[in-house]
Amino acid sequence: MEKTRDEAWALLTEHTKSESLLKHALAVEACVKAYGAKLGGDPELWGMAGLLHDFDYERWPEPPEHATKGSEILAAKGYPRELIDAILSHAEWSGVPRDTPLRKALFACDELAGFLTAVALVRPSKKIADVEVSSVKKKMKDKAFARPVKREDIVAGAELLGVPLDEHIATCLAAMKSAAPSLGL
Repeated sequence: MEKTRDEAWALLTEHTKSESLLKHALAVEACVKAYGAKLGGDPELWGMAGLLHDFDYERWPEPPEHATKGSEILAAKGYPRELIDAILSHAEWSGVPRDTPLRKALFACDELAGFLTAVALVRPSKKIADVEVSSVKKKMKDKAFARPVKREDIVAGAELLGVPLDEHIATCLAAMKSAAPSLGL
């Protein structure tokens, strides 16, 4: 039985109460879904992988439980193996390689979506619509800004996808701009 986005959202909201984590899930969903369309994948499946990638984080935030415990729940609920393995691959400790387009896209979009949100929130308007690639790259150089975001993962993600960093940022920016109302940005 194929899972729907509504079922994925219900599962996410059952396990995740933090508004910022819910918005992060929506941002990653938008970015990964955009890559699904761009790379010939199933945008709905890819979007659900982005939506659910951290659904277990509030209960199991630390390695090795994060992603591992969630994957067990997803398997028990009948989610596709492709989605489960993509979610596992975003966690360094899972041992699941990032060797498919979906796995690469999920990794590439995770940190970047968080960083783009941070950049938008320091804009006077607090709107993603006012964020440009050049301003993102400038903020990436400021190590004090959004300190927890791993810049090396953003760069490595673009390399993994085989796209220039500017193009990767632009793809995710466009995806998040189209989802701005649900992101509160």
